[in-house]
This record gives sequence, C-alpha cells and structure tokens, in this order.
Amino acid sequence: MSVEQSKEHHPARTALKYGPIVASTRSDHGPLPPVAFDCVRLIFVRAGSAIAFREFGTQHVNLGDVVVLAPHTLCGAEPEGRITTTTVYIDPDYLADVTFWKYVQYVCDRLDAKQFFETRHSEPAQVLHLGEERVDLLAAWLDPLARLSTEKPGPEGFLQAQSLVSAILDVIVPHLRTTELQLTASQRWTTYPSLPRHRPFSALRREAHRSAAVMRADIAHRWTLAELAAEVHLSPSQLGRVFTAAFGKSPIAYLTMLRVEKMVSLLRTTDASVSVISEKVGWQDADFATRQFRRAVGTTPSQYRAMIGPHVEEERPGRSVHRSC
Repeated sequence: MSVEQSKEHHPARTALKYGPIVASTRSDHGPLPPVAFDCVRLIFVRAGSAIAFREFGTQHVNLGDVVVLAPHTLCGAEPEGRITTTTVYIDPDYLADVTFWKYVQYVCDRLDAKQFFETRHSEPAQVLHLGEERVDLLAAWLDPLARLSTEKPGPEGFLQAQSLVSAILDVIVPHLRTTELQLTASQRWTTYPSLPRHRPFSALRREAHRSAAVMRADIAHRWTLAELAAEVHLSPSQLGRVFTAAFGKSPIAYLTMLRVEKMVSLLRTTDASVSVISEKVGWQDADFATRQFRRAVGTTPSQYRAMIGPHVEEERPGRSVHRSC
C-alpha cells in the first residue's frame, strides 16, 4: 500500500495546530495506511503492539518501542488488537537550530548544521527498543507535552514544550544509530535562517510528495509550475495550493532552496567557479544565482567560499573530515 491509497478522512491526515513541537496521543485498532510528513516524527508505543511497515521493512513494534522517522518517510501500521501511541512532531528547522547550538564550535552556519544533522542521522527510519520501564518514565514528559499542544499551542507554552522535548531527546538520542563524523574546531559566522513555515503538521498529499521528489531528482532542469502540475495531474493553481500547504512555500521557492543548498555543497567541496556551479544547479545567469544565494544565505557565493577556506573532499560516512571555516 502507498500513500496514494491512504484515506483522506483518516485521523493520521488530520492537521495538527502548527508549532515547531507538537505532540498527540491516540489509540487505534484499525489499519493505519502509510503516510509521510514534512517533519521528524517520534512515535512512542505506550500500550499494545502492531506490525509497522515501509521504509525499514516489516517489523513488530511493542510497548516500550520508539519509531523514529525522518521527514518525507512513509510509515504505516497494522495494530494487533489495539495500540496506543504518543507521536511527537518536530520541525526540521527547529532541529537544525538545536544542532547548530549543540555543535556551535564545529559547524559554520545553520545550513552546515542541517547538512551535518542529515549526514549523521542518515537512516530514514529506526525502531528503538527502549523497554517498557523507560517509556513509562518518559510519560512524565510526553503527557504534559501532548496537553500543551492542545491547551497552550501558542507562544505561552513554547518554553515549557521546549524543555519537555529536550528531556525526551536526552533519553532517546543516545540510542539512535548514527554515522560518525569527526569535525575539527572551526571559526563560525552568522547567516540568515529561512523564514518559519506557519502551517499545520498534516500528512503530505501524494501530489506534493511526488512533485518535491521530481524536483529533488533533477534540480538543474528548468521546471515550470505547469510542467510540475502535469507530472502529478493537477492544475497549476491546485498544485500551488497543495504544495504550499505541505511545505510552506511554493514549488518554485522550494526548487530555489534545493539549488542554493546544492550550491553550498559544491562551493565547499569543489574548486569550480561560481558560474560553473550556477549552471550545474540550473541557473544559467550567474548574477541571478548570486542574488538568490545571497537572499537565502546572507552572503555571496564568493564571500561564502572565502570564509570557509580551501575546499574539502565530499564527506562520506565513517571518514574523518577536516573542515576549515
């Protein structure tokens, strides 16, 4: 079964009130079709069991297990009787900020922090067997977090929610499988973070999921909204609404973000000129590429390269990387 087959009215597709941290507790006794979200999900099994399936194959999850899912990762389940879970939804931008401050001595900026996080935590889906006793202890933080998401979803509950999710992450992060990367201490500087995405945490519609995947697969292509809409059998206006609801930005703005991130990677790992890099990511006009880069990162490509120093080889899992900033 794919996300295309999931039911629009299914509770898993119900929008949750927006926030960088949202939690929800629920019980299910019927099949849960696989859906993907544009956020990190931590699913704590509080009671019962189920057969979870998709990215990590088919696997039993029981009381005491935690399913960790990266953004855009499909996951469904078949409860064995009834299962009760608490799901914590965490915005990727929030995690990038947390990573930046956690490794502030080692990463250069928030884009660097995002890349570091995605490289270090490269598995899209994991099941952690924490045990019944440890998950019961986590209830002291999970239950208040779920109540805050309902009763105080705005700024007044943010600091408390942040402290609760920090306590939860402190318990589960040591159990995550990671790719070891040893970074040297480096100089750092400030860049402008991307604008927050004020939208609900709702399951991605298949058309949004598909059009984003198409752009990621070929960012150098000169995509138009009409061409993307044809790929997913929607009108351009419909795709614009669906995509913006899912990702918080239009398809073309999303493509710009992908191209800037690729430019950052090429600037750090190659000696290619800005004009060559611009063409590789799909911008024939180097001046236009420079303006887009500066708008997103806060500096020009040439200034960015000067700040990071000599380029390094592309990072690979398991190898030490010297980074000069």
